[in-house]
Amino acid sequence: MLPDLDRHLTDAATAVAEAGDLDALRALDAELLGKASVVTEARRELGAMEPDERKDAGRRLNEVRAELERLVSERRTVLEAGQRAAVLEAERLDLTELDRGQRLGHRHVVTQTWERLEDIFVGMGFTVAEGPEIEDEWHNFGALNFPPDHPARDMYDTLYVEHGEPGSTLLRTHTSPVQIRVMEAGEPPIYSIMPGRVFRSDTADATHMPVFHQIEGLVVDRGITFGDMAGTMDAFTKAYFGREFTSRLRPSYFPFTEPSAEFDIRRDDGSWLELAGCGMVHPNVLQAGGLDPEVWSGFAFGFGLDRLALMRHGIDDLRELFRNDHRFLSQF
Repeated sequence: MLPDLDRHLTDAATAVAEAGDLDALRALDAELLGKASVVTEARRELGAMEPDERKDAGRRLNEVRAELERLVSERRTVLEAGQRAAVLEAERLDLTELDRGQRLGHRHVVTQTWERLEDIFVGMGFTVAEGPEIEDEWHNFGALNFPPDHPARDMYDTLYVEHGEPGSTLLRTHTSPVQIRVMEAGEPPIYSIMPGRVFRSDTADATHMPVFHQIEGLVVDRGITFGDMAGTMDAFTKAYFGREFTSRLRPSYFPFTEPSAEFDIRRDDGSWLELAGCGMVHPNVLQAGGLDPEVWSGFAFGFGLDRLALMRHGIDDLRELFRNDHRFLSQF
């Protein structure tokens, strides 16, 4: 029997290799390993053998069967891959603009800016956090120390959605709600940035859009000071704009920070340009995030991501970023 099995394995290997499609392989699988196969018939003959002979023959029979299963499985993998490739080729669409030549796409200028900022802050030790674009009033305003009568709550600035109680759900007006969610999610230390899309009821013009992008940062740890914030902002300025640029902080007001500051950079012509808002996290905001302001302190900052793209590339109209004009976007 053993010589017959060896010869059968050799013939089977040739047949499997020559199977041209999955249907042929399925038929061959049944022939080689089914109820009427040589190995099945050989197994039935084991009972008539002497114990020692049966042991050796059974072992060899199992080896042959395992080898047949391996050959069939490997051939099936090859044929299935070929079949998938044929289907993909048949369904492939040629989107090349034949009259203008082949063009390769690239990331939008806003996406490029977004990723560059993430790289800078991750290199400074920050993590990246995200949050929902549809927010509740508490995370967007209440937890950030906005008084009930604050003008930013007015419906003309905020886009509310029809969900729950009137005025309870909105399209987030800034990425600051993510700061609250990060504090709620775990204990400090927190060194995190929050890039994302935000919405306000603004009329589109050269400097405003109803949909735009921000990137905010939050640091919460023991012993964080205003000097830590100033150093971080200056390090960012030099990393993003170049070592020849300098920055300054001017007193300002934000409900969620105290003290608060405007962050300016000095341009080549010597003039100063307002770039961001920042400040030490207000104790009320720390408490809203579930942290004890007697133990923890921190600072926060926020940039208009689109504005940074405009400044870096010398673009003078914010609307150009949203028109999807290929002639414009291909420059970046």
